[in-house]
Amino acid sequence: MMPIKPLFLLLLGLIGAQANLDLRTAAAMAAGLCKARPTDLVFIIDSSRSVRPSEFEQVKVFLAKVIEGLNVGPSATRVGVVNYASRVKNEVSLKTHRTKAGLIKAVTKIEPLSTGTMTGLAIQFAMNVAFSEAEGARAKSSDVGKVAIIVTDGRPQDNVKDIAQRARDAGIEIFAIGVGRVDMNTLRQMASDPLDDHVDYVESYSVIEKLTKKFQEAFCEDLVSDLCATGDHDCEQVCISTPGSYKCACREGFTLMDNGRSCSACSNSATDVVFLIDGSKSVRPENFELVKKWINQIIDKLDVSESKAHVGLVQYSSTVKPEFPLGRYNNKKDLKEAVKKMAYLERGTMTGQALRYLVENSFSLGQGARPGVTKVGIVFTDGRSQDYIGEAAKKAKENGFKMYAVGVGNAVEDELKEIASEPTGEHYFYTADFKAMSQIAKKLQINVCDEDPCECDSLVKFQKKVEAALQALTKKHILYDRILLESMSKRIALLENKIV
Repeated sequence: MMPIKPLFLLLLGLIGAQANLDLRTAAAMAAGLCKARPTDLVFIIDSSRSVRPSEFEQVKVFLAKVIEGLNVGPSATRVGVVNYASRVKNEVSLKTHRTKAGLIKAVTKIEPLSTGTMTGLAIQFAMNVAFSEAEGARAKSSDVGKVAIIVTDGRPQDNVKDIAQRARDAGIEIFAIGVGRVDMNTLRQMASDPLDDHVDYVESYSVIEKLTKKFQEAFCEDLVSDLCATGDHDCEQVCISTPGSYKCACREGFTLMDNGRSCSACSNSATDVVFLIDGSKSVRPENFELVKKWINQIIDKLDVSESKAHVGLVQYSSTVKPEFPLGRYNNKKDLKEAVKKMAYLERGTMTGQALRYLVENSFSLGQGARPGVTKVGIVFTDGRSQDYIGEAAKKAKENGFKMYAVGVGNAVEDELKEIASEPTGEHYFYTADFKAMSQIAKKLQINVCDEDPCECDSLVKFQKKVEAALQALTKKHILYDRILLESMSKRIALLENKIV
């Protein structure tokens, strides 16, 4: 029999989950409107000794919440659970429970194994046993999805790269969830592409439940008729519901970017953008991965090409390391891959030194900057600078660079404001939590026109018309002056004749 306290925690978590569910989502589930592709889903959960008993209870709450939102049934979603540490245990087979109630009850009874961390062994077991027809998996078919969700908090003691690749080649879609001091590289080796959709990180087990909605949406395609009512779906400006789906749009005067989500103003304007990224030891490796993801969110919003936006990247700590200069990559795919490969420096926080490098080098012709093009600097930091920033920050703005300052955690807001261009309210951003950086990416607008960014082309045309009018006016004045001079010359000649 399960101890009363863990059971109480699980029930309490489920009650909280139900209360937090979007009302439209809950109504749709109750009405049976969740029509998803038939799926064989296997959870692979780490219960090694690094996972405390109370944390393992939180993992079970997470599993129960996800299951609560699924369309469970023999012809719909079948669910299995694999528990692992140094050994692997098949806790729930795909064939065992055909109802949500039965599944959730089985999840509550799972106990941690509390030994090592053999993640590769667990993936091998899932591929050979849990996803076998003998354990209730359906025959391989394009009509039935095969999905594994791995939850782990540590570095595996065996190889995962090769076995995860074999699992993916076998048609298993892998989601990797990392907790705490997990090895992010391991998560990327396990997960399916695109990694941004299949790798998730949370700082502790206490917040793992925030991923519930993501997986409910992933397994419930036609949840409600008005999908935009459940969220903006990463649309930057406008979300428009369509039958069984949605699309993003932009407000008048803005252009929808190639990614189908972001909106651009002054899309025909060339811009040189340099990221100046704090890689000090206070950031921590797992948060540095979130910073790189944030950079790529902003890149998605830019119109990257040979003639339009160019992007450079500089990382700093106690020293400054240029990652790549402006113009090296002229498409988003190559840019984002280069960002993902950036290695974490650690050490100190010399923001002043980094700003001087930006002013003296990053926007120079030798580093790929283009003359006559708008220069934009985006500075990210998570703490107080260990050197003086005032002079370099002032120089950057005197040089005409548009400066954005983004701070997280222990960043000093006065320093951010000193770095940011005017008006500071539009050019500096702060959040206490790295997980909220994606919201800053949505708000940060790199517009190269100050007054009305939607009228750049019209402004240029207007300037050309004014210049043409001035030239015409100048010609008229010259002609008038010439006629006046000739007339005066004739009158002077007549007066001279009279005098003679």
